[in-house]
Amino acid sequence: MKKVVTFGEIMLRLAPPGFLRFSQANSFDVVYGGGESNVAVSLANYGLPVEFVTRLPKTDIGQCALMEMRKRNVGTQYIVEGGDRLGIYFLETGAVSRGSKVVYDRAHSAMSEIKPGMVDWSEVFKEAQWFHWTGITPAISQSAADACLEAVRVASSMGITISTDLNYRAKLWKYDGNREKIMTELTSYCDIILGNEEDAEMHFGIKPEGLDITTQGEHVKAEAFRSVCEQMQAKFPRAKKIITTLRGSISASHNTWAGVLYDGETMYESAQYQITHIVDRVGGGDSFMGALIYGLIHYPEDDQRALDYAVAASCLKHTIKGDANLVTIPEIEKLMSGDASGRVAR
Repeated sequence: MKKVVTFGEIMLRLAPPGFLRFSQANSFDVVYGGGESNVAVSLANYGLPVEFVTRLPKTDIGQCALMEMRKRNVGTQYIVEGGDRLGIYFLETGAVSRGSKVVYDRAHSAMSEIKPGMVDWSEVFKEAQWFHWTGITPAISQSAADACLEAVRVASSMGITISTDLNYRAKLWKYDGNREKIMTELTSYCDIILGNEEDAEMHFGIKPEGLDITTQGEHVKAEAFRSVCEQMQAKFPRAKKIITTLRGSISASHNTWAGVLYDGETMYESAQYQITHIVDRVGGGDSFMGALIYGLIHYPEDDQRALDYAVAASCLKHTIKGDANLVTIPEIEKLMSGDASGRVAR
């Protein structure tokens, strides 16, 4: 089977144990992760050949990140060495009415200083069927945005399916680049686009009609996102499918979770899950994307099944500590069948 390639930054995640606040922490739990590396781990976990492309410093910490990818059966042969440091983010896990917090420490990271020409994309994309990037990569620096544009242009010229998770991050777009122009050009190459209403509005000025996102609660209506999907497809005619996750935030510990997929004609809607005791929601969208790519590859004529697979997989991710989704295909299929009992498997 042909491989999937993902491109982005992997970081060191430091989090106080349990639900402690930063000010209470005497130690931090260590995890390595990032949007595109999380997608790669999911795909490798489902048995797909996958290559993760990034730039890592030749330091002990950079090697730890590299080993984490190798441990998860993710290909690393095209990772570029260079730079002085690995990006870091600090996570304070919220509970009940207190939301989680993220503090970034990734300025001048090795990946933020990647430049066009550092990666031989023609070589990377040999025997590839799919390329995935996210809106995080062009947000970290102009040179990273330029390298991402280089990648999508080569992938497009080679006939490879291209997907993106728009992933707007307000804390990252700090340089002088024109965000809408950069994201519009990159997204114009995409066949599959994942994004929520905030991503669409902040990147492209596209707003849902008839939806007050400040009062969603648990009553998230999938049909309200049809206008976003239609506007997105009008702006990006190459896109074959527009997908969004539907998260209803009742509290930091209790969310509803569902998704919709629009193929230009039909709006597919998944079942809605009640996630009542969230263990770790970081990486939820990445786990959805990884499972969606798997589903679209394995069920090319069944968008409903691909969507249901992605929603079930990402629902289970909320029970996994860390950035990456480590659930198995049988566990996903069990939940898809309606068995959410969580009984011990003996």
